[in-house]
Amino acid sequence: MSTATVVGSGPNGLVAAAVLARAGVEVTVLEAADEIGGGTRTVEAIVPGLLVDHCSAVHPMAVGSPVLAELGLDRHGLRWRLPEVDCAHPLDDGDAGVLLRSVADTAAGLGADGPLWRALFGSPSRNYDALSQDFLGPLLRFPGHPLLLARFGAPTVLPAELLARAFRTERGRALFLGTAAHAFRPLNRPLSSAIGMGILTAGHRYGWGVAQGGSRAISDALAAVLAGHGAKIETGVHVRSADELGDPDVVVWDVGPDRLPQLLGDRLPPRAARAYRRFRYGPAAFKVDYAVQGGIPWTSPGARRAGTVHVAGSAAETALVEREVHAGRMPERPFVLVGQQYLADPTRSVGDVHPVYAYAHVPYGYTGDATAAITAQIERFAPGFRERVVGTLVTDPAAFAGNPNFVGGNILTGAKDLRQLVLGPRTTLQPYDTGAPGHFLCSAATPPGPGAHGMCGAHAARRALAHLGR
Repeated sequence: MSTATVVGSGPNGLVAAAVLARAGVEVTVLEAADEIGGGTRTVEAIVPGLLVDHCSAVHPMAVGSPVLAELGLDRHGLRWRLPEVDCAHPLDDGDAGVLLRSVADTAAGLGADGPLWRALFGSPSRNYDALSQDFLGPLLRFPGHPLLLARFGAPTVLPAELLARAFRTERGRALFLGTAAHAFRPLNRPLSSAIGMGILTAGHRYGWGVAQGGSRAISDALAAVLAGHGAKIETGVHVRSADELGDPDVVVWDVGPDRLPQLLGDRLPPRAARAYRRFRYGPAAFKVDYAVQGGIPWTSPGARRAGTVHVAGSAAETALVEREVHAGRMPERPFVLVGQQYLADPTRSVGDVHPVYAYAHVPYGYTGDATAAITAQIERFAPGFRERVVGTLVTDPAAFAGNPNFVGGNILTGAKDLRQLVLGPRTTLQPYDTGAPGHFLCSAATPPGPGAHGMCGAHAARRALAHLGR
């Protein structure tokens, strides 16, 4: 029987292990932390019984993930729950851009921008299952659906700020740019529309779902798949070199690419080692989880019903603060993403005390305290919020960097600039191949990038199976 070792148990490592195990490979997963899951972990914190997602929280790209469906995670307890409103972007005048799962309903709420929203997202969301076969993987290949991909891809190459100018209302501009800001990059750069377009299209097809019981339910379901196929998971194991792994037939690494030269040593071709050492990380996240009595008193009715709220003000303000953060300057009013997962999954709350997840975009390696700025941003659109807070839990960039894939607090495992978004960590047609025979990379640094969708792990596992002749 062929053997495989998977180093790292984030969602991509677990998916890679599951794909290999289902193919009859004897798999061992090694995790440095005391629990599995990486970014898909959930803790009971602040108030006894209150469920708080550590990092990954809302999953528009995971609900319809082909590999998660293939692995049958629903048979192992994973249940997706959808909020009434997927996302809201409140404005200072009390108005808001409101994103609903239906393209038509979203367009109806955007007034003059409705036709543009339908033009951008109507056809791609209807054809998402075919389209996703092409963009949920390496981009440097001949697509299976070239016409669909060309129609979807044409707007994505534009800077998000430029595409936003086509919108006529502040609702439409802000809602679009707020989603584009998920990329943690300046919105005036080429291809800065891509991640936002992908999230919005996936959301219109499947919704911005959350996992019932917290994001750890994703990891738990994947662990159950592995157990069913006889795979082993070992936690508290710090791998510092491939020499420590014995002699498995293949190794799949769920790590930041910059760690590979040290881990693989002379196994790695010099050109690949140089490319991995040049890998760059982007801005960081500073997160505050709040226990809130009665929930957030948003001025906007749409925000009160939204699973995700972009707290950033106008489209112009969103664009400005993303440029500032990328330049290493901390804005007074940062972009804040607020998660109200309990609206879709009430099991996370304790009575009338609800967990509210919020992180700000901050400069790489930021060492200050953004708690007051995050609280002030929420208060700006929800007067009286402070009085409802009964406790907090702070996760700063240094705490995120305790996960070695989140260098400098960058929770995306790398800067999603033009080169790294398109090519991955090095210039190659096979971004999952490290150049060292039998060694493969599956972290979110590879296409299609961050999220709990597990597709990076699936592609790396399939390359490993090809190496094994499967």
